[in-house]
Amino acid sequence: MKTLQFLLIATFIMATTAKAQEKFGDGNVTQIGLVVNDIEKASEKWAAIIGFDEVPEPIITDEYEKAHTQFEGQPSDARAKLAFFRLENLTIELIEPVGKKSTWYEHLQKHGEGIHHIAFNVDGMEQNINRLEKNGGVLLQKGDFTGGSYSYVGLPEVGVIFELLTNTED
Repeated sequence: MKTLQFLLIATFIMATTAKAQEKFGDGNVTQIGLVVNDIEKASEKWAAIIGFDEVPEPIITDEYEKAHTQFEGQPSDARAKLAFFRLENLTIELIEPVGKKSTWYEHLQKHGEGIHHIAFNVDGMEQNINRLEKNGGVLLQKGDFTGGSYSYVGLPEVGVIFELLTNTED
């Protein structure tokens, strides 16, 4: 099932970036996010598989007072441990949920470890959320981080979550 899910997402990415007349965001997938049960173990495995000499040090997301996280339209103390593998063409993000009120936790409980989202850099967060909602998308979670903001929009008709990333630094 996970292989089929990966192939569908890969096909979707190729179809939307190769011949799209109106590209979403900047036209590039910037990140693939995966939820994991144990960030340290997963980071070691990923480092070995993709040939990283060093395992990235996990970070933890900010608390509500700084991140302003909302899950299902309500303030949330959702946090996660993150590890980033920065490749030439995209970043692989590993996510270990901390707490139970988040899209990460729900996805991990429902589907197990694996692909959670594909991410795009966008200008205009609200207009891009609206665009996806007009195509059947549902805003799942959003928040801030140092230098930007994010939103997760589930697209159940195509079986994927888009993460929209904006940069607030000059």
